[in-house]
Amino acid sequence: MMKELEVRIEKLEPMRVASFYGFGASPENEAREKLITWAKPKGMLDNPDEHRIFGFNNPNPSHGSPNYGYEFWISVGPNIGPEGEVRIEELHGGLYAVTGCRGVETIADTWNKLYKWIIKSKYNIAYHQCLEAHIGKFPTPDDELTLDLYAAITQ
Repeated sequence: MMKELEVRIEKLEPMRVASFYGFGASPENEAREKLITWAKPKGMLDNPDEHRIFGFNNPNPSHGSPNYGYEFWISVGPNIGPEGEVRIEELHGGLYAVTGCRGVETIADTWNKLYKWIIKSKYNIAYHQCLEAHIGKFPTPDDELTLDLYAAITQ
C-alpha cells in the first residue's frame, strides 16, 4: 500500500539570498562546491536555521541533452554583498505546497507525487520559483539528503 503524501501549505516570506550556479551533466556538485567554499569560512553552514539553503534547476534538463543548470541559494543578511561569481538575489516569497523526501533517488518521484496532489487539491500551480530546501547539516551524503520540496501554488 502506498503511503499518502503528507503536504503542508506554507507561505515563504521574502528573503535575501546569495546565489551559486552550476551548469553541465551534474551541476548540483559544481554549485554545491561554490556555496561551501564561500559560506563555510563565514560560519554560515554552522546554523542551518539561521542560513537556510535552497536549490532548484535553472534551466531544467531538456530531452536529448545531458546538460542543465542548478542554482543554490543561502539566506543572508543585509551586510552581505555580491562577491566574484556570487550574486545577491531577492526571493520574493509566496505560497507553497510542501512535502519532504530523503535520499537523492526519491526527489523526482516525490516532485511528481506533489504535483499530482496539487492537481487534485483546491490549489492551482503558480509560476513563482519552486525550491528544494535542505534540512539539517549541509552538505550531506546523497543517501542521507533530507529536503522539503516547495511547489509554487495559488489559491
